[in-house]
Amino acid sequence: MIEQSEDLQNLIRSPLLGRDLQGKAMGALLERAGVGGLTRRFVLVVAQNRRLFALPQMIRAYLGELARRRGEVTAEVVAAKELDEGQKNALTEALRKAVGSKVTVDLKVDPSLIGGLVVKVGSRMVDSSLSSKLQRLQLAMKGVG
Repeated sequence: MIEQSEDLQNLIRSPLLGRDLQGKAMGALLERAGVGGLTRRFVLVVAQNRRLFALPQMIRAYLGELARRRGEVTAEVVAAKELDEGQKNALTEALRKAVGSKVTVDLKVDPSLIGGLVVKVGSRMVDSSLSSKLQRLQLAMKGVG
């Protein structure tokens, strides 16, 4: 969702950089990105108040509220490998039917799952990954032997 470079992390988290330097750096970054108006002023106020470290959480909260007002739900999906367009569309449609509203899929890849998916929608999570199934099988075998 919100990815940051290491340099940006250092800029927003460093207590060694003063508010003026952070403000100038963020101003230049926003200008280069073509951000203006209300968003620019908001970020600069956040920098002036030494709260840049909280900016990623603010952005996530804003996007979450925007989605809620639109009636959208975000599903966090972790797959063992990259899904093709057909698989993504089938997954989105299945989630839309299960949830009953528009679903935005936030897809990540984690090869350690070996196979399958882990789907989280709100507080509900479905783990159909092969690695989890193998772990459950291993625990069951330890209990028997």
